[in-house]
Amino acid sequence: MIRTERIDRVIDEAIASRRLVGAVVMVAEKGAITYRRAAGLADREAGVPMREDTLFRAASLTKPLVASTILALGDKGRLDLSDPVTVALPFFRPKLADGREPTITLAQLLTHTAGLTYSYPRDPSITFGLQNVEDALEDTLQRIARQPLAFEPGTAWAYSMATDVLGAVAARVNGSTLGQAVREHVTGPLGMSDTDFPPVRTERLAVPYGDGEAEPVRMGEPHRMTSPWGSELTFSPSRILNPAAFQSGGAGMATTASDFMRFLLAVEAGGAPILQRETVARALANQTGAIEQAPGKRFGYLGSLTVDPAEAGLPWPAGTTSWGGIYGHIWSIDPLSEISMVSLTNTALYGGEGAFPQALREAIYAP
Repeated sequence: MIRTERIDRVIDEAIASRRLVGAVVMVAEKGAITYRRAAGLADREAGVPMREDTLFRAASLTKPLVASTILALGDKGRLDLSDPVTVALPFFRPKLADGREPTITLAQLLTHTAGLTYSYPRDPSITFGLQNVEDALEDTLQRIARQPLAFEPGTAWAYSMATDVLGAVAARVNGSTLGQAVREHVTGPLGMSDTDFPPVRTERLAVPYGDGEAEPVRMGEPHRMTSPWGSELTFSPSRILNPAAFQSGGAGMATTASDFMRFLLAVEAGGAPILQRETVARALANQTGAIEQAPGKRFGYLGSLTVDPAEAGLPWPAGTTSWGGIYGHIWSIDPLSEISMVSLTNTALYGGEGAFPQALREAIYAP
């Protein structure tokens, strides 16, 4: 049993030090939520407290929901992960730098081994797919298809806009919008009523903040930051309110901690009512072979898979799948210990990339 006071201490210290504005944290053990807390402020300037039903910009928490939509369509015989992406999107034919046009499979898109990236110097406006909201998704994907692939598909790993491509595949195969496909196959069956694409309910939406020198800074539109890994990040906080914004499979949804925990618990329990048990087993297994996502990590269909906890510097056992979101979120599914957790914060990047998430994980797993 986890110790509530350890987790409380991590959250309290992060807020008291003015590094974190607010958070909602939930931990489940053996299928039951054993820790849940909303702390700090959803809107610091207005003094609005964080609540369990606070909505957050999901950012990359969108990815496993879209990936699960693809897997569900596969379970229903409407696609196969070995299919070339051109089966659903005939126009999507990026080439290698030498001019060759390789086959890109849906499985390679799921594992970020397709040769796509999140950085396109020849057309920087498509980075993260979150700017140029007036563009349709297909327009954005056509621009991506004109960029050279970073590597031969299946030979390396690079975090990328692959899930945006998968979103277009899900919409095309389902004969609907991406949002309708996700609702039909994932969020609807799980009762995730607060998880959707824009527009969302502004009165429950957390104000986003970015790391600052003295304390987090309320994000403007746009908001630019330098990441710990040296890249320039551009945030568009207003995008989640814009019904004209294309439905980004990689970053476009809003969610709550309780909704996302429903998803994690369904996956941990074997997938019902959205996925077959065998599909979940594959999704949580190593799907990149010897190709590393990072030291001690490979990649499955839903996120990063820890294969060597010591090398990865993580407190949980091998076999744990995890990822996060750029606005300050983390999540994990640990099938061995039967522990799932989600932490949604309104502070980028400290809530998801800094000392806070590591301290939180250690508090959960400390003996």
